[in-house]
Amino acid sequence: MSPEPVPLRAPVRRADRARQVADVLRQQIHANAFERALPSEQELAAEFAVSRNTVRDALALLKDEGLIERAPKIGTHVAQRKYDHGLDALLGLKETLRGHGEVRNEVRAARRVLPPPAVARRLCLEPGEQAVYVERLRYLGDLPLSLDLTYLVPDIGDEVITRDLESNDVFALIEQISGGPLGSADLALEAITADAHSAMTLQMPEGGALLLLERLTRLEDGRPVDLEYIRMRGDRITMRGSLIRPPERAEGPDAGTDWRLT
Repeated sequence: MSPEPVPLRAPVRRADRARQVADVLRQQIHANAFERALPSEQELAAEFAVSRNTVRDALALLKDEGLIERAPKIGTHVAQRKYDHGLDALLGLKETLRGHGEVRNEVRAARRVLPPPAVARRLCLEPGEQAVYVERLRYLGDLPLSLDLTYLVPDIGDEVITRDLESNDVFALIEQISGGPLGSADLALEAITADAHSAMTLQMPEGGALLLLERLTRLEDGRPVDLEYIRMRGDRITMRGSLIRPPERAEGPDAGTDWRLT
């Protein structure tokens, strides 16, 4: 019996091709592949083997994101760039953006609070034990980048809020106070939209893209000391990291069955 013929796949729609082109150009913009001007529509069409109409659709997507500006007889130029924030090293924002400009902090709150029970459990606090709450709006130069809500264990937090929070990362202060290095952190990253208050605080449109980073940080001995909820502007921050495939995943298609969606 002859095998069943393999059905032909549907042709790729122009919108799909435009999205593919936009994804590559977006990465190139973030990687500083273009000094200012992007190649012409004709050059891009030849590079990606698509029509100029597809290129125009791709550039329209990037323009809507605010990444590029377009004008007749002037061409297409980069409007703004994002800053890389690593996911494979435990660094504060000041350390992460070293070389890009001055990171400064507007301290909006620094006080002892009775934390929510879920926070107390993450920090291994006793029932009724207080934590230290710190809220900071963080700038790169005059650009607001993130709104950080931080809960600290009291013995370290009490010392942290007596130090210079306006110009230091909390991580650096914790290490100074504890006398040892931070060890590890658990983190979760998700995309959310900016509520009215966050949007106003971060000077961005309501409903705009935010990256919400939840991070529980421990000292080298494993003690949890810092739980943060960090709202980062999605239009100015790109998360990057280097990943290694675990050996058990490379053994074959049946290796491991614990993939999960959350």
